[in-house]
Order: sequence, then structure tokens, then C-alpha cells
Amino acid sequence: MSSTPAVLADLPLFPLHTVLFPDGLLPLKIFEARYLDMARDCLRDVTPFGVCLLKSGAEVARPDEPAVPEAIGCLAKIEQCDVDAYGMLLIRARGTQRFRLLSHRVEPSGLLVGMAEPLPDDIPLEGTEALAKFGACAEVLERIIDTIREREPQSLPFGEPFRFDDPTWVSNRLSEVLQIPLRARQKLMELRDAGARIDVVHHYMQQHQLL
Repeated sequence: MSSTPAVLADLPLFPLHTVLFPDGLLPLKIFEARYLDMARDCLRDVTPFGVCLLKSGAEVARPDEPAVPEAIGCLAKIEQCDVDAYGMLLIRARGTQRFRLLSHRVEPSGLLVGMAEPLPDDIPLEGTEALAKFGACAEVLERIIDTIREREPQSLPFGEPFRFDDPTWVSNRLSEVLQIPLRARQKLMELRDAGARIDVVHHYMQQHQLL
């Protein structure tokens, strides 16, 4: 039984020009007071914050340009935290579960807070053709990871354990690393079906001669 409540009533939101997937890594440099407070509260209470792609507006607060988040986002849990020489907070968060925003409001601090419902895990992969495409995708991802490890072992964008036998994990990691436009990446994250996401990334890699 999941420990995630049916509705997250006061979920702090971090709208960004990036798409976070479940199990994806998110390094952040935080300097705005509203997000410093948010990170402190999340660390103290061991609670997640929500990451949403910015539909419009800016990451840094502007009174004349409010941030408008996409409706589907991903919960993020802070795994590492440090402070640099300039007092900037350096955190590494990991995506956990997708959610749908039911509503959101702006706090006096400028922080966006939403009411959200957690979304279920992907529908499992089924069918011989889908499994064959998944196998090809997993092989490409393994090659990508090996290449990055050889060139820049310290900058691997994926967290362990690597789950090459998991269609959701493989399709999410390929969606992050392939040169896909942000809006298309958002659509891939929103898909509820691992097979559908595998289909899209497999087609993309065929088009770009990566298979």
C-alpha cells in the first residue's frame, strides 16, 4: 500500500525550464529566499516539493510576469544538500512520482503552492514487438552510459541502481538524455504507458540513426 496521500494539499512548487522524470536527478543552485525556505522546510519535514515545466513566466520571480506551471509534474525528494562559498544552496533531488495539479496559488513570499493528486505508475509493457523495441532501447542506453563514464565519470546524469530490465526506467532516462525539445519531453513524461514512451523514443532513435 502506498504511503502517498490521495491528495497533496500544500505542495510547494518549483517551476523550471526543465522536465523531471521519476527517478531522474535534479541538481539545483538555490539563492532566492522563497526556495531557500522551501528547501529548509522539505529537509526538516522530510517532504517532497513539486517540479513543473514552466508553461510561461520566468524561473526567477518577476512581479509583472507570474510563473504558470504545466499541470503534470513530478515530486522531488532532496538527497544531498550543501552550501557553496557564496552562500548559495546546492541540492541534488531525485524524482519520485508524477502528479497532476488540481489548483495552485501564490504565497506572499512568491512561492507557488499547489493542490495535487499523485498519478499511478506506468501501465506495464506488453506484446512481443514492444519487448523487442524495449530491448533495443535498453542496449542504446547502456552504450550511452558507458560512453559518458569513459569521458566524464563525474558527470553521469543518472543515479544508480541502473535498471536496464525496467521499461519505465529505460524510457525515462532516454527521454532525459536524447536531444528532444522541452515540450515533447513534457509529453513523454505525461504518458501513462511505458510501451507508448518506448515507441516514441525508439522511433526518434531510428530517425536519428542511433539504433
